[in-house]
Amino acid sequence: MKLVDANELARRFTHHAPATPERANAHATVRGACAGLAATIVDHCPPGREQALALTAIEEAMFWANAAIARQS
Repeated sequence: MKLVDANELARRFTHHAPATPERANAHATVRGACAGLAATIVDHCPPGREQALALTAIEEAMFWANAAIARQS
């Protein structure tokens, strides 16, 4: 039994252009908020593993937030 079918794979790995101006704005808002947080981390945390992991976590959060916007029905 396959848990992920071809339609689900296509949904996950296909580019989802913003369907509306509101969605494009939502993507931009998420990117801006994440960029601001990333800049704060760089400004206030010493370079090193912890800073790098914090920045990676922000990138992951941005990815998933934008995926939620893009993949909505």
